[in-house]
Amino acid sequence: MTSGRWQGAKDIIKVYGLGLLAVILVSVVWDYLQPKPELPEFAPDFTLTDVTGVEHQLSQYKGQTVVLNFWASWCGPCVSEIPDFARYAAEHPEVVLLGLAAERNEADAVSTAERLGAEYPIIMAGEVSNTYDVSILPTTVVVDPDGRIKQVSVGAMSYRALSAAVER
Repeated sequence: MTSGRWQGAKDIIKVYGLGLLAVILVSVVWDYLQPKPELPEFAPDFTLTDVTGVEHQLSQYKGQTVVLNFWASWCGPCVSEIPDFARYAAEHPEVVLLGLAAERNEADAVSTAERLGAEYPIIMAGEVSNTYDVSILPTTVVVDPDGRIKQVSVGAMSYRALSAAVER
């Protein structure tokens, strides 16, 4: 009787293992098929004022890694990644993280960012979304210290994925 139970357990493990493999495969294919923005080698410069009145010019951060996170308060995946981005920004002050909100209403961006603990600069993206060819939110662009675009990610990122993108 125990061999029958063992066979049943092996079958269950096989089914779950195949299911997990299928989920991983779909995830990898999904990420690969997401349309990524068409961007030049070097990140286009911009100057924008954040919601507290501080001006940010991308070129002022030359020599530092910069993360540009395009998001919106009405975007579920965007909102879900903000706590991880906030944690990353707090733990890695050497990396500049800018939240570029694709919003019509600044108050919505501010209240969402405050509610989720985003203590990094929140900037109304405006035309910069078009400059960076952002058509899907969230989109995250990692710019290396020389100003080159190092990584573009479409879709929500976890703390771990953000860390890996910056470290690449």
